[in-house]
Amino acid sequence: MRPRHLSEPRAVRWVLTGTALAFLVLFLFLPLVVVFTEALQKGLGVYIAAIREPVALAAIRLTLLVTVLVVPLNATFGVAAAWAIAKFEFRGKNLLTTFIDLPFSVSPVISGMVFVLLFGAQGLAGPWLLARGVKVIFALPGIVLATLFVTFPLVARELIPLMRSQGNDEEAAALTLGAGGWQTFFRISLPKIKWGLLYGVVLCAARATGEFGAVSVVSGHIRGVTNTIPLHVEILYNEYQFAAAFAVASLLTLLAVLTLVVKGIIEWRAGSGSV
Repeated sequence: MRPRHLSEPRAVRWVLTGTALAFLVLFLFLPLVVVFTEALQKGLGVYIAAIREPVALAAIRLTLLVTVLVVPLNATFGVAAAWAIAKFEFRGKNLLTTFIDLPFSVSPVISGMVFVLLFGAQGLAGPWLLARGVKVIFALPGIVLATLFVTFPLVARELIPLMRSQGNDEEAAALTLGAGGWQTFFRISLPKIKWGLLYGVVLCAARATGEFGAVSVVSGHIRGVTNTIPLHVEILYNEYQFAAAFAVASLLTLLAVLTLVVKGIIEWRAGSGSV
C-alpha cells in the first residue's frame, strides 16, 4: 500500500489521467485517423495509384537515399563526438558540446539559407564548384548537407550522457590487460552503448525522412529530381490533390508509428538490461 503522503485524491488522479488521454487522442490518434481516412477516401485504387505514380516513387527513392547516406555519417560522428567528450579532457570541450547543440537552436529554414549562401550559384564557394562541374544546391549534395545539419546532434546527444554514466573502469582494465584501442572499443565500449546508439539511429532516420524546412530551401522543388516525400506532399496539397497528398503522407505516418514501436522496444530492452 502506498504511503498516505504519496497518494493523491481519486478525483485528482482521474483528472490527470483524463487530461493525458485527451491529449493522446487529440494530438496522436485523431491525426492518424484523419490521415488514413483522407488517404482512402476515394478508394484503395486511388491510394495505390498515388503512391505508384512516377514522381511519388522518385520522391520516395530520394528520401530513402538521403536517409541511407545521412544516418551512417551521423552515427559515426555521434560515436566519435560522444567518445571524445565523455572519455577525455581537452581544451575546447565545452565549445564542441555547444556546437553539437547548434542545430537545436537554429531554424531549419535558416540553416538551409546558410547552405545557399555558401554553395549557391552566387554564394561564396558556388561559382568555384560550378566551374568544376560540382552542383550542390538544387541537387542531392545540398539535400544531404541540409539533412546532416539538422540531424547530427541526435546520436551524439543520446550517447554523451550514457557514456559519462558508464565511466572508464572497464576500458582501463582492458587496456591494462593488453587489449588494443580498437579491441577495447569493439569488445567493451560498443556493446555497452549499443542500445543507446540504436535509439539515436532510429531518431536520426525518422528526422531525416521527415525533414522539411532545410530541404525545402536547398532542393529547388524540382519534380522527380529533388523533391523528397514531405516536399511532394506539399506540392500535391497545394494543387488540391488531397487524396494523393494524404496517401503519400500516410507513408510518413506509418514510418512515425514504426519509429515509436522500435523506440519502445529499444527502451524496453535497454531497461531490462538485455545484452
